[in-house]
Order: sequence, then structure tokens, then C-alpha cells
Amino acid sequence: MITIDNYLDNHYIHRSNWLRAAVLGANDGIISISSLAIGVAAASSIREPIILATVAGLVAGALSMAAGEYVSVSSQTDTERADIEREKKELEENPNEELQILAQIYERRGLKKETAMQVALELTEKDVLTTHIRDELGINEISQAKPIQAALASGASFTVGGILPLFVILFAPMNEMEYWLYGFTLFFLILLCAAAAKTGGSSILKAIIRITLWGTIAMVLSACVGYLFGQ
Repeated sequence: MITIDNYLDNHYIHRSNWLRAAVLGANDGIISISSLAIGVAAASSIREPIILATVAGLVAGALSMAAGEYVSVSSQTDTERADIEREKKELEENPNEELQILAQIYERRGLKKETAMQVALELTEKDVLTTHIRDELGINEISQAKPIQAALASGASFTVGGILPLFVILFAPMNEMEYWLYGFTLFFLILLCAAAAKTGGSSILKAIIRITLWGTIAMVLSACVGYLFGQ
């Protein structure tokens, strides 16, 4: 027998919040640290400055990603809470008007006027606030912002992503450092995007093409800056 929980398990939207933060953090970690290392490698003939810049960039980047994600998602949470409080007040002051608004929402979704009103009445009898939050404000358990989750996912994934090019820097030959970094970075990005697309149920090919293009642009520009200042 199919239940709603089993049905939802076959879809991917419930993964969107943490998956977005994790993929963003890992992509940023790989591209940022690789681009930084390529820029320094293009201007330096020894390994130590590259390692120092990479480690500093890794620590600063991970903290920045986590803090930025937390602040951003917290702002969204504050907005959601303010809307919920406003909705509570409106329900207390104008319950009939709010019921009419809810019925109109259901009408726009395709229900007949009488059916829409009946649905609105039955749903609000069970839990009026939750119904309005979900159908009027568009806030539900899946889309609701979670700052701590997003910050941890983003910061941790940036660290993991940034460590990958660091290993390349430690072992790649100095005279070909930029090429090794570029090749391995594209390889890491392709693996990450393929895994993320598979997890999210989206097109793997589109994800690979997109990240390859933008990753290449970032690393080429960083190398140009490094060569310019190295000269």
C-alpha cells in the first residue's frame, strides 16, 4: 500500500535546502581554492607561498561561507516569522475576510467556487493558522528556512571541497602546478556535479557543462592575474 510518506520519498524536493547549501559550499571550495592556488602558482616558483595562501583561503572561506549562509537564511527566517505573526493578527481581527481569501486561492487553483469554500472551511476547522501559512504564505516544512542546517552544510562542504585541491598542491610538480590543478579541479567538479544532479534528480549533463564552463573561466582569469603580477 502506498502512503504519503512513501510517495514523498520518491521525490527530491525535500532535499533542496541542505542540498543547495552543500553543493554551493563544495563548488565554491573547489573553485575558490583552486583559482587562488593557480593565481599564486603562476606568480611563484616555490611551493610554500602556494600552500600558505591555500590554507589561509580554506579557513577564511569556510568560515565566510558558514557565516554568510547563516545570516542569509536567518534573514529569510525572520521574514517568515514576521509574516506568520502578521497572519495571526489578521486571523484574529478579520477571520471571515481571511476565509474568503483562502477560498479565492483554491478557486485560482481550479476548484469551483462552492467547492473552494467548502475546502477552505474544512481545512481551517482542523488548523486555521497552519492552513493559511501553507496556502496563503507558501511556507511549509519543505521550504521553511533552517539557518543552522544551511550554515553547517555550507561550511563543511566548502572545507571538503577546498581540501581536494590542497592535496594536489602538496604533491604536484611545481613546473606544471597550474595544469595539474586545472585538470584535477575539473575532475572534482564533474564528480561533484554528477553526484549532486543524481541526488537531486536533475540533468547530469547540464550540471557538468555549467560547472566546467564557469570553473574554467574562474581559473583562467586567476592564472592571468598571477602571470601579470608575477611578471
